[in-house]
Amino acid sequence: MNTLFILNDGPYGTERSYNALRLARQLGKMEGETVRVFLMGDAVACAKSGQKVPEGYYNAGDMVRMVGGEVGLCGTCMDARGMGIDQVVEGARRSTLKELAEWTAVADKVLVF
Repeated sequence: MNTLFILNDGPYGTERSYNALRLARQLGKMEGETVRVFLMGDAVACAKSGQKVPEGYYNAGDMVRMVGGEVGLCGTCMDARGMGIDQVVEGARRSTLKELAEWTAVADKVLVF
């Protein structure tokens, strides 16, 4: 099964992106499952490197690294937020709406958070 997660919310404030990343990671551990995550809008900040959070609080950047599948960031959304590729955690990369469309076309399931 090929599942695509599309995240829109920032890493902190609501728990939508947090819960989506948790589910993506868990699903990616299952045999026969392929997971892709596309971050757009404020969700691109989930993949920002160097996040410093209070002790005991989740770190969205660490969670993105642990997804276990491809992670694409909307390039236009990154530009709008002044975020460069040098600020992205390992395992995530700049992407495009065209690639999101391609991922959507081949996905068995698309989950939007």
